Order: sequence, then C-alpha cells, then structure tokens
Amino acid sequence: MVVCLATALVHVLLVFLHVAPPNPLSQQYSRQVDAWVFPLFEQNWRLFAPDPESVNRQISARTLHTAPDGSTQVSGWVDLTAVDNSAVKHNAFPSHTTQNMLRRAWSSYLETHVGDDRPRSQRALMMQQYLTNIAADRIAGRRHGTFESVQLRVITVPIAAPAAPASTSGADPAAAAPKPAETWYLPWWKVESHGN
Repeated sequence: MVVCLATALVHVLLVFLHVAPPNPLSQQYSRQVDAWVFPLFEQNWRLFAPDPESVNRQISARTLHTAPDGSTQVSGWVDLTAVDNSAVKHNAFPSHTTQNMLRRAWSSYLETHVGDDRPRSQRALMMQQYLTNIAADRIAGRRHGTFESVQLRVITVPIAAPAAPASTSGADPAAAAPKPAETWYLPWWKVESHGN
C-alpha cells in the first residue's frame, strides 16, 4: 500500500513538473522528468487548442530485399496515407489510431530529428524505430514476401490560403500563389524479420 501511494505521488509530481511552466525545479530535473513522462504519459493541449494542419502530407514506403544471389529487389511505393484515408472515408466510427497513428509518428519524428535524419537522443531513436515499425507492419500486411529494409518518402504539399474577397483591392497575387510541393526521401532503415 505504501509503495503504491509513493509511486502515485511521484507520478503526479513528475507529470506536474512536465506540464508546468518552466521553472528552476523542472529545469534541474528535466532529464528525469522526460524519462518518466515519455512516451507513455505525454501531455499536450491539442484537445483544447488544436493546431490546424497547414500542409498535406503523403507518406509512402517501399521495401528492399536482397536475394540469395546478392541481387537487390526494390518494390514500388505503397501510399500509406491513402491506406489510412480509405480506412476512414465512409466509416461512421473510424478508429482514432487509423486517423492519427502515422500522422503523429511523422510529427514526432520531425520534432526529434532537427534538420536531418540522424537521431541525437533516445527519444529520436525511439521515434525512428516507431515509424519504421508502422511502415513495415503495413507493407507486410499488404504484400507477400520478405524484405530487410524499408524507405519512406514524404511529399509535403502546402495548403493554399483562402482567397481574398473580390472587393479587396491591392491584394498581393503572389501571396496567394501556392508554394511548391517538397519531397523528402528518408534513408533505408533495417527492419526486424517478423514474418514479413
């Protein structure tokens, strides 16, 4: 009973330090707080103040298999985003996981990999592995055969700003022009041979 009470108190204190505004105590123990909170108890305010998407992302994956003779076989791209969208469309009660797993995994990957594809922390390495597992599981469920590596391609298309009313004079037409799409190829990542 005492152990449960002590664990509950420590948990509440660590989560409080995580969500509280920065202060000397939370800064001093940030490593310990993050180790406890991530990934299971992460807190955010998106439910109350959502951050609307400003881009559409198409996340695709392909696989690499090395044959016994040493030749490599690269599969075609599988559009993982389209698979998620088709599972949600025309579904009166789509699962939260189907709607958000891939999108949140990619957002977390971007947050932990600043500017390149090299993980610089345990959390970054965990997010890379999580994204790899999602891609490998989804491809294994759709294709038969084995593969050793997976590569992701992310096409980011900015969402155009709403058009200004026609009565507004002096609107800058260049500001309303859509930005070009960006394509990001991630490196090949090894995958576990889990019956794929």
